Amino acid sequence: MVAGTTSDAGKSIVTTALCRAFARRGVRVAPYKAQNMSNNSMVCEAADGTMAEIGRAQWIQAVAARVRPEPAMNPVLLKPGTDRRSHVVAMGRPAGTIASMDFVEGRRHLGALAHGAFDDLSSRFDLVIAEGAGSPAEINLRASDYVNMGLARHAGMPVVVVGDIDRGGVFAAFYGTVALLDAADQALVAGFVVNKFRGDERLLRPGLEQLETLTGRRVYGTLPWDARLWLDSEDALDLEGRRERGTEHPLRVAVVRLPRISNFTDVDALALEPGVDVRFASDPRALDDVDLVVLPGTRTTLSDLAWLRARGLDAAVLDHVGRGGAVLGICGGFQMLGGEIRDPDGVEGDAGAIGHGLGLLDVSTDFGVDKVLRLPSGQALGEPVEGYEIHHGRITVHGGEPFLGGAHHRSVWGTMWHGSLESDGFRRAFLREVAVRAGRTLPESSVSFGAAREARLDLLADLAEQHLDLDALLALSHDGPGRLPVLAPGAGR
Repeated sequence: MVAGTTSDAGKSIVTTALCRAFARRGVRVAPYKAQNMSNNSMVCEAADGTMAEIGRAQWIQAVAARVRPEPAMNPVLLKPGTDRRSHVVAMGRPAGTIASMDFVEGRRHLGALAHGAFDDLSSRFDLVIAEGAGSPAEINLRASDYVNMGLARHAGMPVVVVGDIDRGGVFAAFYGTVALLDAADQALVAGFVVNKFRGDERLLRPGLEQLETLTGRRVYGTLPWDARLWLDSEDALDLEGRRERGTEHPLRVAVVRLPRISNFTDVDALALEPGVDVRFASDPRALDDVDLVVLPGTRTTLSDLAWLRARGLDAAVLDHVGRGGAVLGICGGFQMLGGEIRDPDGVEGDAGAIGHGLGLLDVSTDFGVDKVLRLPSGQALGEPVEGYEIHHGRITVHGGEPFLGGAHHRSVWGTMWHGSLESDGFRRAFLREVAVRAGRTLPESSVSFGAAREARLDLLADLAEQHLDLDALLALSHDGPGRLPVLAPGAGR
């Protein structure tokens, strides 16, 4: 198991790196995360041929491991709808909701399902690398934990803890993570990995040696900070780090950072293109000088539409279109561009809720209880396109030109297809059309999004080979952690 001192410490990065590094060594490896809490998800095919939904991070980890993504790799996915309630996806399919006050009792039944999925993967693969969630030292949740030490105890699985040294306090976080666990949990925590180190490692060595002495556990390596790294992420925590440096006169793209933004990886491909500058915006002034506004997916369309209006971003988008600027709405963002939005069964919020979009496209939306999961393909702007659909909203198009399961009118495009911008020819054709409307000229491009993703997965594996003791980690997975000292105060529990 790859655990972390905090959320966003680097668990996903390290898990992905190990998946690709061990796959390159000929190990048949599978990624796994018992429970993900993320609105960034992906469609994959279940064993029976039906479509299923898993966390985006586990999907990319399966790509890294060179195996087919499947629901067992992320058996429980919680998609936050509000600060107090999440929608549950179990083994790839909708399974109701869970409230924050029910977080302990309300998810006990999910633990058996998750552990069964892990056991199934373990029976079919040489090695399963399980990513933890948050921190294993969340002692307020330990009684019902099936994601971190609960899973490790279930499988007798050794645990390596990752810490983000860029945040500071990593030595205390490492020591405290182990010390807060009870004796039986501590017995499985074998060591540490330092992530995002900048500088001369000789300055770090004395601290690592003291940590090993104090804890009786080894440090398996230190991964350096590398600005070239980028991965499909499960968190919206790192959005600002996704912006690529633009050229002198770039095509300027603003992605509205909605409170419940989902599948924000849709715009990663834009940031790879030369001559394109991508920024995330939550203020109307940030739209003043841009050429393209992207309204991304959201888990709560009506709620985020109200937020858009409260911030004055609705008027900013309308002004932008009035000046001839381009807008692309994806899934929930597309629904916001239309007319009436109806939620009779309260799929996203209050039953019977009705709202009105920005009126830029002649479409209406009705939310249904059943979720649509698809892997569509087709053509647009003379180019082949592939994507994926994850939504409860059903769009009815009343006017405009067809566009990728949606509609297009003048400088406004709306699509239900996530991932369409990863299709290289279509992406360039779309950007050329936006550039012409903006009076700009884009440089020629031969960027391949798929090749760029593969190159970065291999870069991750290269860094793991260079900076982690992979032989020791592989031996740990086979032999277990051995006898380890118990630290106070956990020694007394």
